[in-house]
Amino acid sequence: MSERNPLRILVYQGMWNDLPVTEPDDCCCEIWYDRSLWQQADAIVFHLPQLRTSGFPPRKLPHQFWVAWSMESEANYPMLARRSELTSMFDVWMTYQRHSDVWCPYFDRSMIARLQAPPIKKTATCPAAAFLSSPFDLSGRRALLDDLMREMPVDSYGKINRNQPLRSGSPRSVKLETIARYKFTFAFENSISRDYVTEKFFDPLLAGSVPVYFGAPNIEDFAPGDKCFIDASHFDTPQALARYLLHLDADEDAYAEYLRWKAQPLRNSFVSMAEQLDNAFARLAKHLHSRMTETTAGARESNSCGDKQIRSSRHRQ
Repeated sequence: MSERNPLRILVYQGMWNDLPVTEPDDCCCEIWYDRSLWQQADAIVFHLPQLRTSGFPPRKLPHQFWVAWSMESEANYPMLARRSELTSMFDVWMTYQRHSDVWCPYFDRSMIARLQAPPIKKTATCPAAAFLSSPFDLSGRRALLDDLMREMPVDSYGKINRNQPLRSGSPRSVKLETIARYKFTFAFENSISRDYVTEKFFDPLLAGSVPVYFGAPNIEDFAPGDKCFIDASHFDTPQALARYLLHLDADEDAYAEYLRWKAQPLRNSFVSMAEQLDNAFARLAKHLHSRMTETTAGARESNSCGDKQIRSSRHRQ
């Protein structure tokens, strides 16, 4: 495959049927959605959580790559934990897990500058905001929210325990503008999985609110700055966590320590990760180009060895 011929990547189904995906700015690949073209595709991308309803092409063609794609937690979709069992089906894994062939976390290089925007003044009369809506709850986050709401004031805008209306507008913009007014935002994942760190963590950081995080055990690996969040798992009880948040709410100097990172350089470890994360499908295309080059080189080497064996055999005769 030459550089002049972009890879033909067929997205067999968009993430939760949301099409199209974000295409790369360069010409490294063509993104297709027409399933009837499956035989012409160099790679076919399958959204793992939807396999039961989406199905597969009639067969997998030789030299065609099948890509397993998901940004959902393996706790909710255990197929992600069966990678070794599915090697005959999928050649490439494209997930939130850092050991994936193509890593797709919930942040990218565009966040580097946006994270350093200074926070706005906290005008909300309540110390904390919550945006919990999904019914998925393997983490116990709903019970945690219930307990915290019994111990302290919380403005809940999600479908779970809603007590505040959300104004109309672009959902993401409205969310960011809303939580920017609060000192704290409850960032509770729907399941506990290593590397599963979603926008629930990054949105408050972008908006200048302090995330009270409950989720991935290696969350510190994803922190863009020192003391930029509060890990709920470090508290023995929800009551202890609520007391600490109320203490920070009453002590402006103590609270300000959690926003000091905004005026400092981001962690080198975070910047190094983020700088590698441009368009996910561009990175997929690069990975596929590399795999194809290796396959072609291997075939040439195999043919070369075969020719040498034939010549050697003829010489012995």
